[in-house]
Amino acid sequence: MVNLSRLYDLEAGLILGQGAQWRMPTFAVITSCKILDLKTVKKGPAHFMGFLMDMVEIMLLTSCAAICQDACSANSSLESGTTALAALVIGRSLLVANAGDCRAVLCCRGKAIEMSRDHKPSCSREKMRIEASGGYVYDGYLNGLLNVARAIGDWHMEGVKACDGLGPLSAEPEVMTRNLTEEDEFMIIGCDGIWDVFRSQNAVDFARRRLQEHNDPVACCKELVDEAIKRKSGDNLSVVVVCFDSRPPPVLTAPRPRVQRSISAEGLRELQGFLDSLAD
Repeated sequence: MVNLSRLYDLEAGLILGQGAQWRMPTFAVITSCKILDLKTVKKGPAHFMGFLMDMVEIMLLTSCAAICQDACSANSSLESGTTALAALVIGRSLLVANAGDCRAVLCCRGKAIEMSRDHKPSCSREKMRIEASGGYVYDGYLNGLLNVARAIGDWHMEGVKACDGLGPLSAEPEVMTRNLTEEDEFMIIGCDGIWDVFRSQNAVDFARRRLQEHNDPVACCKELVDEAIKRKSGDNLSVVVVCFDSRPPPVLTAPRPRVQRSISAEGLRELQGFLDSLAD
């Protein structure tokens, strides 16, 4: 079984997000048809996951060029950008591709496992990549303009993106994979407005309690957004909850630790003396 979940966080404008929604699946199908053959599958799961990682990277970079061409040709005033995160589940294999500051967090038996890394200009690895591409970071902003280091679009900003979708503001995704187990319960995919007010473990704890109450991922999404608003999030709020089991998360009971006590030889002598005095 194959499932694809994706999330976009628009920096401005509507046309880019609409274009991303229909172009992403289209490029996924076209790219896979061009590359995938039986030889790829027969080489084993590791080789197949490598193929999927390459496919998603090509998909995002190709989409970047095509979507922005559509946006610019439709109306130059609508030129904009969007971050993107896609999660692909094939059987028990999970692949997460991220370009921007959306985040995917997996819940493994109550423990939060981050399946993506926030691409902020202030991050040391991103800062090195930006500077190597001819850009700079000023006061935490890429070229003093954007507070995100990777995104689709923003062609209208001079000096941040090359014609191949790379450059200081790159559309190249960072891909993480994982083999899902029975302990992996659900995953939260959210834009930066969610993570501005939730730590990853905090969001997992919150969502897990709600799913235990009603086991409804749609309602859980709404509750996460409502809670982010209560916590005064000042950014866009988009979230997707993907459950890997039809049953609600189980209640976890921590085993009671065995307490080991020891007494010194001196303590034993004092105790023996006390007991002897009682006998007298």
